[in-house]
Amino acid sequence: MVRLDEIRAGEVLAAPPAGNDAGLTFIGRIRTPWVSRLETPRLGRPDGPECLIEIFEPWRPALAGIESYARIEVLFWMHLSRRDLVIQSPANDGRGHGTFALRSPARPNPIGTTIATLVRAEPDRLIVRGLDCIDGTPLLDLKPDRSLFTPIAPEQPGDRQTGDRQTG
Repeated sequence: MVRLDEIRAGEVLAAPPAGNDAGLTFIGRIRTPWVSRLETPRLGRPDGPECLIEIFEPWRPALAGIESYARIEVLFWMHLSRRDLVIQSPANDGRGHGTFALRSPARPNPIGTTIATLVRAEPDRLIVRGLDCIDGTPLLDLKPDRSLFTPIAPEQPGDRQTGDRQTG
């Protein structure tokens, strides 16, 4: 069972650095049926409940054309998550796993990502299925699912490069 902010046997904490390397702008807010991490699903399901992605001004025009895609990648800021665990024990069995080998919300930069099924697009919001975040989660970005996306821009050198490249 998930418990909020507990340190399990085998887990290791790190003191995060004080500085900021990048600034982020929240472009919207996600509305889901879940108000606690204890009830939020660990993985979104394509047949899960409908959820709402609200887009803030001035970002609403950026939704133009998104209705062309059946699935979208949703990147969000897991604002209630710990940021200091480097070794985690998700099974609570004392066995440690590196944070970067897990999809846990506890990470140095708590960025969540999921592929959601687009139910419908409206001028200021999206209705989707497949999310796995708490109600009120800040939205970072939206992108077409890469498996459905064909670049619109003309091809450039490197787009079809294969194999190893020699570096100087």
